[in-house]
Amino acid sequence: MIEIVIMKKNNIAISIVLCTAMLLTLSCKKYLEVKSNAKLVIPHTLSDVQGLLDDANLMNLRLTPSFGEASSDDFFLTVNSYNALSVRAQEAYTWKPTPYRHANDWSLAYTSVFNSNLCLELLESIDRTPANSSQWDNAKGSALFYRSFYFLMLTNQHGLAFDEKNSGNDLGIALRTSSNFNVPSVRSSVSDCYQKIIEDATLALTLLPDYPQHVMRPSKGAAAALLSRCFLYRHEYETSLKYTLEALKFNSKLMDYNGDSDLLALSSTVPIKKFNKETIWYAELSSNFGVNNTTNSRVDTALYASYNINDLRRTAFFRASAPYQQFKGNYTASGTIYFSGLATDELYLNSAECKAWLNDLSGAMETLNILLKSRWRNTVPFSPVTATDKSDAIRKIREERRKELLMRGLRFADLKRYNKEGANIILRRVLGSQVFTLAPDSRYYALPLPTDIIESSGMPQN
Repeated sequence: MIEIVIMKKNNIAISIVLCTAMLLTLSCKKYLEVKSNAKLVIPHTLSDVQGLLDDANLMNLRLTPSFGEASSDDFFLTVNSYNALSVRAQEAYTWKPTPYRHANDWSLAYTSVFNSNLCLELLESIDRTPANSSQWDNAKGSALFYRSFYFLMLTNQHGLAFDEKNSGNDLGIALRTSSNFNVPSVRSSVSDCYQKIIEDATLALTLLPDYPQHVMRPSKGAAAALLSRCFLYRHEYETSLKYTLEALKFNSKLMDYNGDSDLLALSSTVPIKKFNKETIWYAELSSNFGVNNTTNSRVDTALYASYNINDLRRTAFFRASAPYQQFKGNYTASGTIYFSGLATDELYLNSAECKAWLNDLSGAMETLNILLKSRWRNTVPFSPVTATDKSDAIRKIREERRKELLMRGLRFADLKRYNKEGANIILRRVLGSQVFTLAPDSRYYALPLPTDIIESSGMPQN
């Protein structure tokens, strides 16, 4: 490990621990375990920059905002589990604005944003030459990708859903583009947040390599997948489809749940291997409040019942915890850590939905069925999903989206965009005789910011 000291203009020294830059053709475990005898240094070389970006603890692991996931409808708590939570967690579960402080989603995600900004600033003083051009481009593209990813996930959590009419006035997040702590934070509009996300990710797409040395690192495929997600949230289906198809050019692989080198027995505690063939870029959700962790939470009964008995995801994703079901986790090889990166299964669902919106119903269903067939028990004939019209196609695709992308930090943002379109989905929590609801037009869909950030910055609270 290298400990890098960053000297600020106000003479405050900030120490960041990072993994040394190295070939990622080693296994991830070896990649994270390799140590350096280097002493304290001030980062100034391209290797230093890459080292900062390769520190998975600052850029990938347990950093993706999860407050939205904790506020969604894919799980519930029993009364005993609810009573065992802290007051803050109970308030979050019942959609009450709760005061909370460091550490939290905001501070974790902005650590990665700070690191990205620092790397971009360091690159300004490093000449790009014919000899270092690919490394230089990878570093800049990676920093832009990370910043755009965390900006998008924070905006989807703390801002209302995007729409052309209101997003110019709706408050989003602070678009921090400098590592200087003395620059005050100001909340930008949701519209401006999306513009910055698109700007960063689009530039990253031109700079990153086609394929990463390891899926902890960004790539062209990852940048295209991020833009696919971003434009889907903006209801720009033609553009989303464009980037979806671009991302699928780099990786269109799906695991066959009937038997695959990336799978153990589906009944195993963690049947899906980490860094599997569907993973485009690897990241993990934070554990905000502990509300929806597997120890406390149970899977929504209607959601579980929606899986056909021959749908192998029913076995791969869940285990019995009588009288309910627990989520087993996926893509992290852990039952307690949730995947939040980018993967090909999401791309198939994005593609299908965009095609349906663009009135290509046969293409939408064909794409959806490619995914579903890979999850279907092969001893039973697979019956392709069909649609009678556009609305029926979109409904069925979104049902499968929920079933496939469970606990990945996407459901809350999906609910918001569906309600913007008039889906009128009312969320309910039942605790004994008490019933809590979240209305489709609730301002709480822009989740509260940390109390200490509001106090220190003076930014308006949601």
